[in-house]
Amino acid sequence: MSRFTFSTRSRKALAGVHADLVRVAIRALELSNTDFVVTEGLRTAQRQAGLVRAGASQTRNSRHLTGHAIDVAALVDGEVRWDWPLYGRIAAAFKKASAELDVPIVWGGDWRTLRDGPHFELDRSRYP
Repeated sequence: MSRFTFSTRSRKALAGVHADLVRVAIRALELSNTDFVVTEGLRTAQRQAGLVRAGASQTRNSRHLTGHAIDVAALVDGEVRWDWPLYGRIAAAFKKASAELDVPIVWGGDWRTLRDGPHFELDRSRYP
């Protein structure tokens, strides 16, 4: 049994997210040695446009708009942390969960430009 469980906030953030990505996130939390919270899943077009205006996103065509992406935040002693190595550990759990469940994902931390450690999305090759 996992020592971590999703909070009410995380469960609410997963509302409207594709069921396969939810399954991967749940399994990743079970496998992870780093606790994390889901900060955002499904977004409205208005929210996405606001993030673009604020410089927090560079696309109006985000996978968040269709429920195919989530963002997470690492938790250490109950506090959100942005230390890059924490996100590599969380990503390892997501990748293991992805392989176990046969649900291909993409981690934003693997992108060549604009690396986004908190971002996970369903692979477009299977989830267009």
